[in-house]
Amino acid sequence: MKKHRVLVLVHKDLIPKEGAPKPDEGSVSRMEWDVVTTLRNRGHALLVVGVHDDLTPIKSSIAEFKPTIVWNLLEAFDDVGVFDQNVVSYLELLKVPYTGCNPRGLTLARDKALARKLLSYHRIPAPDFTVVPLERRSVLPKRMSYPLIVKSLTYESSTGISQASVVANEEQLEKRVKFIHDTLFTAAIVEQFVNGRELYVGVLGNHRLRVFPVWEMSFAKMPDDNWRIATERVKWSVAYQKKHGIDTAEAKLEDGLAAKVQHLAKRAYRALELSGYARIDFRMDESGKAYVIEANPNPQLAEQEDFAQSAGHVRLSYAHLLERIMALGLEWQPNRMGID
Repeated sequence: MKKHRVLVLVHKDLIPKEGAPKPDEGSVSRMEWDVVTTLRNRGHALLVVGVHDDLTPIKSSIAEFKPTIVWNLLEAFDDVGVFDQNVVSYLELLKVPYTGCNPRGLTLARDKALARKLLSYHRIPAPDFTVVPLERRSVLPKRMSYPLIVKSLTYESSTGISQASVVANEEQLEKRVKFIHDTLFTAAIVEQFVNGRELYVGVLGNHRLRVFPVWEMSFAKMPDDNWRIATERVKWSVAYQKKHGIDTAEAKLEDGLAAKVQHLAKRAYRALELSGYARIDFRMDESGKAYVIEANPNPQLAEQEDFAQSAGHVRLSYAHLLERIMALGLEWQPNRMGID
């Protein structure tokens, strides 16, 4: 195994200290600790740099450390989620290899409406939707009916999603749209709600893709009058997860159905021109039809999170998963337009 000089970019508040104990379950710095510790244990030379609202540390660290590759663990720049694509563009301008998704794929996937339009063009099933810009009221197309679900157009990680996000009438709709506008300061996307199962598929690759087993979120102790959706509390509160029996594991699907979902995940990955690694999220209705609800380039990489766990089910250990992600970054060619 070739040893690399790896410059790791993390949020300035999430720099893992060398020799520090592993963070508690659910800690916001768990991914950074897992990645940095594993790469160090593999013998790679690491320099970890905290980034917030200044690109200067990136350029100076590249000049001084001369990394083989930059490991990008940033999810925002200046606390703006959609700005992470600009950091990746900057790395391309500096002509340094990096891990994860290319800037165009990040742009296409982050804008949920733009992503839906591309999926529709490629005839990949996704829920009907409409967008409500800031300071505008919602006007539903005739094809849409309640229940609906209201989300931020650009935020990820279930930010702003709660039980109240699923709306059953106009009053609830207007209230939730206003909540998104007033608290997240983004446009709202209103989707046809698919009442059913929550599925995830990890995809790894640039031009040749490898898909992991279909993963499912279960809600064993959730009250019957609650929607089975991945709210912000479901995603990030360990206490809430334990209270309601929320867990993820390989989905138990009828023969042939898992392969169809995996095929849709690959098609969505290519349609949105993703690279490196991503997780494609689905909702499956009672008839077994799966709808793509979101594409997540550069998903959570903590060892106990869905992406790494599903990789482990196809005998790809966490350490080897990180090595593969690094190899994909080294082989990616920014001037090669599109993924064939």
